[in-house]
Amino acid sequence: MTDAPLLLYVVKQLELATRARLDAVLKESGVTALQYTALSVLEHRPTMSAADLARASFVRAQSAADLIGALERRGLIERRIDPDSRRRMLISLTAEGRAFLDTYDPRVEELEEQMLADLGPEDRATFRAFLDTARRALS
Repeated sequence: MTDAPLLLYVVKQLELATRARLDAVLKESGVTALQYTALSVLEHRPTMSAADLARASFVRAQSAADLIGALERRGLIERRIDPDSRRRMLISLTAEGRAFLDTYDPRVEELEEQMLADLGPEDRATFRAFLDTARRALS
């Protein structure tokens, strides 16, 4: 038996530390970490349904509705009717949303760089691969 904490505990500590730091980076913008996550998802997948955005942003449907409403009120996203399914709304970034990400993505990248500063390129790739393997194992 080892005195080291469970790896699950270490992963949770890392999540809490990164979330606190991300909140600090975003504080002046008034955008939450969850809202930033949704915007960054839309940056990579330009048009999504609310359900798809909720899944990709790690939130429940009700939380997604609140999140989408807040981002829409701020003018960072827009909703429009899906031409293929008139009952479904598609969500995409606005020009203001893209400008927000142009401002804050470099700051978030700096945070990630700080977190990984002591790891070389090979160790970073290995770390990412290990995290991806663990995530897939629990999916």
